[in-house]
Amino acid sequence: MSEYMDIPHQPAAPVDRDRLTRLLGSPDLVWLVDRVRRRMARDESLTGPVTLTAPTAGQRAAAERLLGRAPGAGRALTVRLDAVDAILRRSGVSPDGLGAAVTVLTGPVARLADVREREERAWRDAYAPLDELIRTHRSELADWVERLRGDGLVRRLARTPQTATNLLRDTAEALCRLPAEPAVSLPAFAAGTFGDAHALDDGTPLATLVLSGARALTGFPDGSGAEWRREAWASAGLLKDALSSTVLTLGLRGTPALEWTADAGEPAVLTLRQLTRHPPRTAPAVVHVCENPAVLATAADTLGAACPPLVCLQGQPSAAALTLLRHLHAHGSMLRYHGDFDWGGLRIASALQRRVPWHPWRYTAADYRTAVAATPLAPPLDGTPATAGWDPDLSAALSELGVRIEEETVLCDLLADLGH
Repeated sequence: MSEYMDIPHQPAAPVDRDRLTRLLGSPDLVWLVDRVRRRMARDESLTGPVTLTAPTAGQRAAAERLLGRAPGAGRALTVRLDAVDAILRRSGVSPDGLGAAVTVLTGPVARLADVREREERAWRDAYAPLDELIRTHRSELADWVERLRGDGLVRRLARTPQTATNLLRDTAEALCRLPAEPAVSLPAFAAGTFGDAHALDDGTPLATLVLSGARALTGFPDGSGAEWRREAWASAGLLKDALSSTVLTLGLRGTPALEWTADAGEPAVLTLRQLTRHPPRTAPAVVHVCENPAVLATAADTLGAACPPLVCLQGQPSAAALTLLRHLHAHGSMLRYHGDFDWGGLRIASALQRRVPWHPWRYTAADYRTAVAATPLAPPLDGTPATAGWDPDLSAALSELGVRIEEETVLCDLLADLGH
């Protein structure tokens, strides 16, 4: 039985199957029967001409036997369906006509409308694992699932509803375990979740969906490339490479190595591996955070061992930076952040704010206006505007004054704060 609803072309009168097979069942008339089935599937009328270009001699002869006359002398072969229908009815071969005859010869015809409706229903049902995930574990992923329904990604990756169901079931299974705390290697997580250490290898449909969902959980920004994927996975606690992701610190204590660098007044480079295995055992009351390495390097030169705890993002917050700042925040440190006064700086600050709370450090609209007034030759602002959730007036001020103020421009003020 067909898995689809069949067209109810059941003959009211018996069909003479032997005569029908001789008339219409010839291999040379398969093309004609196929045309009729396609019309039936589309609910189109079985009237009018159908044409076969470049027919063989056998196809012409079969059409002539069916019609009782030559169908024409042109290069193409044209047969009128209503003429065939009339022959079948008058001869008693198929009293209910051509549609009934084709159904007897080739089996029930699936209506395309029914096929499409069943397929669309199957695609809708394929998202059930994600709907259950939202209901029971991850309500914050509701918007992501809604986007996934509409952007066609799942259909491109899965191709069929059944494949999509299995793929989304595995996706939901992974996402309900994220973010991973403590961090774990990506292959180990894949092996523990799916029994296959390579299940989340780059390029697999499952890795594409799980990474997309993980980013929706953590707010990791859009991007591309191997380094971006490594950092995106790490933001959810899954480590592809625990050594490449680093963060710069100065004056931070809590491990033997940090104690040594803090006493020496030298910057420390902490890897994600160090931070996940041996995070600092102490958390200072306040930690200052900057965007650019020049701030930290100058603080080391100027303040040395007297510099209070300072962390440098070096641009977009890395997995190592996020791991460190989350750890410090969770253990009571207040984070105070400063970045460039430009659209890129606002985006970096917003990306950090989505992952860990911080307070502005000379990083408000008032601070920007003060810096602009003191910098008459500041370069013009360019790029796409961005918002500043910690101070809505800041974005408006940047648009109004139209210049960019880099951290190095206000370095003296930042060092003065650190030196108090």
